[in-house]
Amino acid sequence: MTIDAHAHLGYDRVFDVDFAEEALHASQKENGIDTTIVQPAAVHDLAGVQQQHDAIADLCSRHPGRFYGVANPNPHLPDDQYETEVARCLEELGFVGIKLHPFAHAVSPGGRDGRRVFEAAAHWAVPLMVHTGTGLPWSAPALLRPLATEFSALTIVVAHGGGMLAAEAALLAADCPNVYLECSWTGGHHVLAWTQRLGADRLLFGADHAENAATELAKLRTCGVRDQELEMILGGTAAAVYDLSR
Repeated sequence: MTIDAHAHLGYDRVFDVDFAEEALHASQKENGIDTTIVQPAAVHDLAGVQQQHDAIADLCSRHPGRFYGVANPNPHLPDDQYETEVARCLEELGFVGIKLHPFAHAVSPGGRDGRRVFEAAAHWAVPLMVHTGTGLPWSAPALLRPLATEFSALTIVVAHGGGMLAAEAALLAADCPNVYLECSWTGGHHVLAWTQRLGADRLLFGADHAENAATELAKLRTCGVRDQELEMILGGTAAAVYDLSR
């Protein structure tokens, strides 16, 4: 089972990228990906993210088991709008997680609006993926340490494994057993070191961009991890983290 734990659908208003459904289907077909976990692109307004959430829900309903949704409303939305949209995604649309993008939404993870995302994920008992790497200072993995400690029952997926701050992300994950590392845009040598230090059951395959999936898969398959470890990274960890067996 190969699971892409980090994909997008919709037009991104921050990074000016159009993530198309056709690219997700092509990525699955061309790369042998069985399941893709899809989140919206970055948008700021409520109507925009609702439209993207609805598109993801429609994709999931047309292809059950192949696609799952993750919610990502702007944390700076008014409290009632943010909470109502997250509730709609998780309770009505069947989404399996929440995303926090400190860079795209210009939010400090430990600030008032950032904390609200952690509280929402803890309330609904779903994993929280947090973008890290580009977009300092708010995307530094170190900022997640007090939150990972406070919300110790919450599963936190560090997107891009810290990126340029991969060593910092590794320290975070070593100290906080509820932190997992999604490996997109990181070097194969990091993946090998993390597997040896943390275990393959703490690492997830993600492409971020559908066109990047083949590159990410080649990296994971050639970085030196053992076959059983590779199996966990490619899908076993994501299946467990997002409870995809339900």
